[in-house]
Amino acid sequence: MGHSRRSVQRQLGMTYRTVKQSADAATSEELFTGQWQNRPSVLNDYKPYLDDRWNEGCSTWKLWEEIMPLGYKGSYHRVRAYLHDKRIPPRPVTARPPSPRTVAGWILRRPDALTATEQLQLKAVRAHCSELDALTGHVRSFATLLTERRGERVPAWLDAVRRDDLPSLHTLAAGIDHDRDAVIAGLTLPWSSGVVEGHVNRIKMLKRQMFGRAGFALLRKRVLMS
Repeated sequence: MGHSRRSVQRQLGMTYRTVKQSADAATSEELFTGQWQNRPSVLNDYKPYLDDRWNEGCSTWKLWEEIMPLGYKGSYHRVRAYLHDKRIPPRPVTARPPSPRTVAGWILRRPDALTATEQLQLKAVRAHCSELDALTGHVRSFATLLTERRGERVPAWLDAVRRDDLPSLHTLAAGIDHDRDAVIAGLTLPWSSGVVEGHVNRIKMLKRQMFGRAGFALLRKRVLMS
């Protein structure tokens, strides 16, 4: 307060122009307006030429050599800095691909149990991978064999699996083919061994519970009384 601009200049060691600009500034933003702002670049006149030649596949060093005879007085680093952003194109925004577990869930579920979005996503996955497309068809055909009890279609299903390059599914087909008659009978005849398997599992459970605790006599009584 009470000091002249010349006095402030001498005390702060600043130029008179800087002191005057600071005193005349109405807002703090105006203090940042200096002689270097809004100054035209020496590269402005050559940018259209650089853009055209860059799109044609010309390198940065070659472009610098070409604009030098045209009157460019700047450095090579200025040209390289201008073309840096053009060298790395922006990465497109893409949706995250579904995980293998998610795709497996879509394949194993009933088609009518999938939502419209899940059906579209599975369709896109099948369109981009022929192996998954073939696998989906075989899995759903086998599900039809199980739910509708179509044992007579098992040989045709095995032949269709062998025609595709699906090693993991070939292992399953080999196991089914080894017991083909039993599989066909299980998917055709009305009888089931489920009751027998249930009793066998129950006996195994009792045996595990009494392991190392008692002999066969006590185990026999528990099986008969349970």
